[in-house]
Amino acid sequence: MSEEQPEKTSEAQKLMYAVFGIFIIGFALVWTSKDDAGKGKGDNAEAATMRNYVAMQQMATDKCTKMVTEKTGEQVYFVTDTKTDKETYVTLIWEGENAKKGGFKTASCTLNGQLGGISELVIDGKEIINKKIPN
Repeated sequence: MSEEQPEKTSEAQKLMYAVFGIFIIGFALVWTSKDDAGKGKGDNAEAATMRNYVAMQQMATDKCTKMVTEKTGEQVYFVTDTKTDKETYVTLIWEGENAKKGGFKTASCTLNGQLGGISELVIDGKEIINKKIPN
């Protein structure tokens, strides 16, 4: 029995050293990966602009797809063209797949970030929605 005691102590010490080492490595990783380290204010502004653009693009895809489907009765899948200034608006353009069978030819939907929703919807040259943006 006296021979088993030093072995258990040794295993316990190894475990303590491993846990201590993991804590040291964790603190080192957190210390070296701080957001402030090595980044200027411009990087944060660029990241915010990119997040805004992605959010607008996603909102436009969701809202415009639903609205075009509702107004035309056809499900739209793939955007043919996208126009944007990457800050205030996103315009999605679709070409109808069933134009020869009585479906729509083209649909254009603009989402304005200031409005927080669809500001313009044009289907086959007819304005369905046209909201003015407040100054």
